[in-house]
Amino acid sequence: MSMPICEMPINHFKRNLHAGKTQIGLWCNLFNNLTVEVVAGSGFDWILLDTEHVPNEPFMVLSQLQAAVGGTATPVVRVLWNDPVIIKRYLDIGVQNFLIPMVQNAEEARKAVAATRFPSYGGNRGFSAATRANKFGRVPNYHHKAQDEIGVLVQVETRAALKEIEAIAAVEGVDSIFIGPGDLSSDMDHLADLSHPEMLAVTEDAIKRIIASGKAVGILSPVESEARRWIELGVHYVAVGSDLALIARGSEALAAKYKSPGA
Repeated sequence: MSMPICEMPINHFKRNLHAGKTQIGLWCNLFNNLTVEVVAGSGFDWILLDTEHVPNEPFMVLSQLQAAVGGTATPVVRVLWNDPVIIKRYLDIGVQNFLIPMVQNAEEARKAVAATRFPSYGGNRGFSAATRANKFGRVPNYHHKAQDEIGVLVQVETRAALKEIEAIAAVEGVDSIFIGPGDLSSDMDHLADLSHPEMLAVTEDAIKRIIASGKAVGILSPVESEARRWIELGVHYVAVGSDLALIARGSEALAAKYKSPGA
């Protein structure tokens, strides 16, 4: 009996980045497969599954990836750190798009790319014959084709990193530079004030420089007017909110509707 043959999973998010298409996404903080299943089918182009600031572990991410199958949104996973061992675990469960936090320079960007490539292709990814990533051994020549469908998005979120944009963008294998406004606001002494005029000016400058470098640029921007401003400037993918905020603000509004005076 012959083994079933499967096609290499296509990374539509990465292909759209390189095609210059604008993609609208949602940040997922709730580390729950059911909420991912709901929002993945809501019409977004991509969703961010966070593991840096929430207690989301590989086993839970696996269930979230499964829940996203059939939805409109391609998952992007933000890992804990720029670490090849951490990245390897997510590669093997089928993650194709990685957001790597706190990348400060070209050397750290090269490290992120190397973690997603096998040694034959200049990286240090560990070998496993059969994982969810290659449909349990059913994708022919997976190990020679995998890097073509893996997206590497590096996050710049300090003043020092912003100075290195051109050098980071020049690293082969980096598909995009993502501007992290939260940590950048802290580093610029505007902690949590993402709409401070200096923050907006620095963000606009970074967007223009990333686009000029020839790389795709992404950002998290929950304020609609600002998100639309970045899209007009040419941002390729933007997260316009989060599942947590939708539940928190929505539930608060509903409670207030019935508990406020005169309701």
